[in-house]
Amino acid sequence: MAYISAVNTGIADRVRAVIADVLDRATRRKLYRTTMEELNNLSGRELADLGIHRSEIKRLAYEAAYLN
Repeated sequence: MAYISAVNTGIADRVRAVIADVLDRATRRKLYRTTMEELNNLSGRELADLGIHRSEIKRLAYEAAYLN
């Protein structure tokens, strides 16, 4: 009987890990999309004031979401 409960616990842990991973990925993707949207909505002048060129927006959004 101990073996069965240990197997069930292992499966439950794996399911929790998969759910946590899916939620983490969704959160990061939402941050990426939000950052892209906000930076794309800025004018060229506002971007220049921040020291950002429009060609850098994708990279900055990626760094904000996935490299932190």
